[in-house]
Amino acid sequence: MTKPGNPKAPAARTDDAYKPAPAGNTHKPAEAGPACDAELEILIRARYPLLMVISFEEDRVMRALDGFAAKASKQLYHWSINSGLIKYRRNVKGAVEGKKGTKDPIIALREIELGKDDPTIFVLKDFSRFMDEAPVVRGLRDLAATLRETYSTVVILSPVMKVPPELEKELTIVDYPLPDREALGQLFDHMVEETKDNPDIQIDTSDETKLQLLDAAIGLTLNEAESVFAKTLLSEGRLTEAEAPAVYEEKRQIVRKSGLLEYIDTEDSIDGIGGLANLKDWLRKRRRAFHPAARKFGLPVPKGALILGVQGCGKSLSAKAVARYWRMPLLRLDMGKLFGSLVGASEQNVRKAIMLAESLSPAILWIDEIDKGFAGMGSSGSNDSGTTSRVFATLITWLQEKTAPVFVIATANNIEHLPPELLRQGRFDEIFFVDLPSAEERAAIFRIHLIKRRRNPDRFDLAALTAATQGYSGAEIEQSIISALYDAFDESRDIDQQLLIEAIAKTSPLSKIMAKEIKQRREWARARARPAS
Repeated sequence: MTKPGNPKAPAARTDDAYKPAPAGNTHKPAEAGPACDAELEILIRARYPLLMVISFEEDRVMRALDGFAAKASKQLYHWSINSGLIKYRRNVKGAVEGKKGTKDPIIALREIELGKDDPTIFVLKDFSRFMDEAPVVRGLRDLAATLRETYSTVVILSPVMKVPPELEKELTIVDYPLPDREALGQLFDHMVEETKDNPDIQIDTSDETKLQLLDAAIGLTLNEAESVFAKTLLSEGRLTEAEAPAVYEEKRQIVRKSGLLEYIDTEDSIDGIGGLANLKDWLRKRRRAFHPAARKFGLPVPKGALILGVQGCGKSLSAKAVARYWRMPLLRLDMGKLFGSLVGASEQNVRKAIMLAESLSPAILWIDEIDKGFAGMGSSGSNDSGTTSRVFATLITWLQEKTAPVFVIATANNIEHLPPELLRQGRFDEIFFVDLPSAEERAAIFRIHLIKRRRNPDRFDLAALTAATQGYSGAEIEQSIISALYDAFDESRDIDQQLLIEAIAKTSPLSKIMAKEIKQRREWARARARPAS
């Protein structure tokens, strides 16, 4: 399939579904692009000698550079370890060999120096792999000095940033972000155009559906988005709002490869949470706040919520339920995975996790038990050379300044372990305290869990059960029901009121075991947090 902005290639269709157009279609160099294209063009026109473009999308960057070269009457050459240094021709496929010997990176740099007088853009693909070799680093420094007097530029194209200290003052970094909604929208519109005459394909072109599909595709490369759209058309014969989960499935692969975040599937609904009326109402009012209409209205993107409270009272359940309620992917950050054994690895991991979450936005980032991750903050300097402090500083700075639509839900049990900086205004939109459920909330929790296990709650005396569970958390009530079910199953009968009362009596709630700690948390939260109920 041709990419957005290029002339339409002959439609490639099967009788039953869409498939991408075969390789070899004619493309025109892109004449317009995102802000990163404009920045890249300015740097080339300003005669910056060495650029490093960070991107996984080689084809997309090469199309942009091809457009710049055509506009400026420059040649475009590219190098790889397989082909050597060759002139770029967009539609040439297969094995094309460059000048003999130029597969060697040092010889390639010499060839670039020999051809520097003709205005040229030289693209070195995956060249960062060789930039820890002294001759290569020296060659790049010499080349940078030489190119300043010419109209030629060297662009190192790599998905990872690796800059030797010797090149820090010679090399300019350009982050080439993943396609935005506009670029993905052009891809969507192009697919609509190519399939409009096929009666067996249904694409819902309404603004609401398009918005849902583009939200789902944010974080994918153009090739990934095209592939998942095409896969959906081939398997389902349609592309509608109902297919958005199939697009989100592609994001799961990205998250899985990272090893830092976990993509959480959840069936928990907000109606499956007993109580927490204040928290639910707060979340309901922000459900549409990620829509572009909210920006036009003047609303900022919601930052997140810090949910504190007693264990087992619905903090984690709330994070899962919000993802389903808002129809957004839920990414769980495990603080333990951030800390690496190598010097600087932990700081790099937190930056990678943040970049990944932003690339998949709009999304919900769930930091579970954040208090445990930063429990050693006070002694970080002596215990881990300050690693925990630096990771924490990176995270809270991002929480304060982030503009990407990533809603952060952080949960914590031990309030005393939270650094004061985390609780400062601006890190989160709101701090909620989840207390033990009231009598009314406990009745709702019994009703929810009995229905969940295919039992009619009207067959039970909920008032008596509620009175018997004074001081019980939602998790303890659920466990009592499960325990009673085991007893009933063992006795080959159905669960009844008596079995439930007996199961409740066997449970020792945290409110008794940790009475002093819970009292302290309540006193702390009274003036510092908003009650969730």
